[in-house]
This record gives sequence, structure tokens and C-alpha cells, in this order.
Amino acid sequence: MPVSEHPMQALANFLPEGSFDLVVHYIHHYKVHLTVTKKRRSVLGDYRHPAMGSNHRISINGNLNKYEFLITLLHELAHLLTFEQFSNRVEAHGKEWKNNYSKLLIDFVQHQLFPADIEKALQRSIINPAATANGETALLLVLRKYDAKKMDGVHHVAELPEGALFKTEDGRVFKKEKKRVKRYECTEIKTGLKYSFSALSVVKIVK
Repeated sequence: MPVSEHPMQALANFLPEGSFDLVVHYIHHYKVHLTVTKKRRSVLGDYRHPAMGSNHRISINGNLNKYEFLITLLHELAHLLTFEQFSNRVEAHGKEWKNNYSKLLIDFVQHQLFPADIEKALQRSIINPAATANGETALLLVLRKYDAKKMDGVHHVAELPEGALFKTEDGRVFKKEKKRVKRYECTEIKTGLKYSFSALSVVKIVK
């Protein structure tokens, strides 16, 4: 996996204004080896605890916008804090991790680093953090509005009205139908087959 190590000042380019000193405090205090990676489909960030004399290691996808980058980093820092307190004696995303993640979010939100809509969406995460990014659908939909590059006609499935036609990356056309728990049932126009789409699936509207 191609990665790049970033000096502290370069790290500022990935963070919202006003958050750099707060982040660096944790990086220095816990001697974190931080890397920024290219886009990974399965994860936004990763934490590895020290082993054989190594440091704490955190990696974050470098394609994230500044707000999503910071929130992902806080998610991984919560793992670090949990390991410091409990080693491997607790579940990865158990109550101990949730408590640490909530405290970090509260601290950073209090510094008014986020736009109002993101701050509002974070309140749910503070109360009951989700273990994975997919569990934070409402928050991620707000965060993705701040992505720098947006193609015309490209949207998340959740943003489309029921009955809308959309095209996937492989060229297939679907009709959006009802939401089933957290995913949307959609019908492929050519075959009539039903498929389940994540709310965060990126598709192109068919006009």
C-alpha cells in the first residue's frame, strides 16, 4: 500500500483550521507514527498498537476532506487511548472505546472547528458512536458535501428521490425504490432484478 510520511507542518494541510495544535499534542505525547495513505475502499483509517518496541501507528486516507480526515483521526486516536488504558483486554469498539471517542469529539467540537451542519450531525456520534464509517451514514452524507471535487450529476443514492433513475460505474441503470433499514432497494431496468444499495453509493443521475 503506497503511503507517505508527513512532517508535522505538512499535516496542517489535511486538517481544519484551528485543529493543528490539538492534534499535534496527541501525536507528540503518545509518539504516534502517522502516515497518510492513498484511497482505500474498505477503510478510512487504521490503528496498530505498539509491538516489539515500535510506536503507536495510525494511517488515514489522504483523499478525505479536512473535516472527515480529522474525525477519522479522532476515531483512531480513541483506539490508541483505549489501548493505553486497557491493552487488549476490551472489545475494539466496546464501551471503553466509545467513551474515549465521545470525549475526543466533545473536546474538538467545543473548539468550534466544524461547520454548523457537521457539528449537529456529530451530536449523535457523541451520544452513541458507531464502530464503522458505514454506521455513521447521516454524518458521512453531511461530510461528503465538503469534498473538493464534485462531478456534475453525481450523487449519493440517499440524496435521490424515490423513483429516480441512476447509472452505476459499470454503466447499468437502476430505479431507486424504498429504503430497507439502512440500505435502498433498487431495480435494474434491463433485467428487473432487485439490488440493495448503500445510502453512500456514488451514482450518476440518468436524465
